[in-house]
Amino acid sequence: MKLKSAKVLVTGAGGFIGSHLVEALHAAGADVTALVHYDSRPDFSNLELLSEETRDEIRIVSGNVEDPHLISSVVQGQDIVFHLAALIAIPYSYVAPLSYVRTNVEGTLNVLEACRTHRTPRLIHTSTSETYGTAQYKPIDEKHPLQGQSPYSATKIAADKLAESFYLSYRLPVITVRPFNAYGPRQSARAVVPAIISQALSQPAVRLGSLTPLRDLTYVLDTVAGFLAVAECDAAVGQVVNLGTGTAISIGDLAALILRKLGIEKKIVVDPDRIRPEGSEVESLLCSARKAEELSGWLPRFNLERGISETVEFIRAHPERFRPAAYNR
Repeated sequence: MKLKSAKVLVTGAGGFIGSHLVEALHAAGADVTALVHYDSRPDFSNLELLSEETRDEIRIVSGNVEDPHLISSVVQGQDIVFHLAALIAIPYSYVAPLSYVRTNVEGTLNVLEACRTHRTPRLIHTSTSETYGTAQYKPIDEKHPLQGQSPYSATKIAADKLAESFYLSYRLPVITVRPFNAYGPRQSARAVVPAIISQALSQPAVRLGSLTPLRDLTYVLDTVAGFLAVAECDAAVGQVVNLGTGTAISIGDLAALILRKLGIEKKIVVDPDRIRPEGSEVESLLCSARKAEELSGWLPRFNLERGISETVEFIRAHPERFRPAAYNR
């Protein structure tokens, strides 16, 4: 299935990955409808950072994936649906797990049911590497067991299994994409890379949670390129496909790398408030993206140093988007 001239819906379009995906789909010639989460603010979140020309040429709809009637109306007539809408912050999932069930599980069910009802030719469902939990073997391929080590990851596992069930039960043409630790411009300071950079630029010390977990950091434009490649791949229908670099770095080493790159000397402090509950911390994530390459030819192009440089440039240009003195769950 080709993206050019296709009618495409992106849920979660105002989010970090979603906004980059909307931009890439528009550049690829798709007819894009962008669903952003409705609230009372007079803006469209990260879509405000797109060029005025791009925003003028896409359709932006405000709504909520928890409303099945709204979802049915925006899915109708689409050729491809990219489902990215989700609650994603792991710390907040400890506080409000029911919110995650309603958005991540019930919201996904609404998207699946709408696609089934309207016979949508292709659905790309977004998972997360957090569904694997701490690696039982490395690199992690798509056959690795799933482990719900946080309420967030548990709801994403449930959503993934619903997607799987709709393929097996109804032959809904769904592909599950499982990104590993995307980072880059537009990401909020709730994520580790912008949290480190924004603190390094403005605070007396860099305050983090555990420094030992290993993460496979994938630059957002590589992640988006993977979404596009997999979406056009007929052989991926019914499959789960990892997107990652195949390299990992500890949080402590990442912080040290960023400080060196900035030419800044600051203490890295372990903040007890940022430590995840015992048993919930995912200690190691290292991706095998062999399946993505074999099915679609996708390979990441950005190394970590280049991606960090792009992210630093964005944060320097948009300091008003970050509150580094506060811990944002």
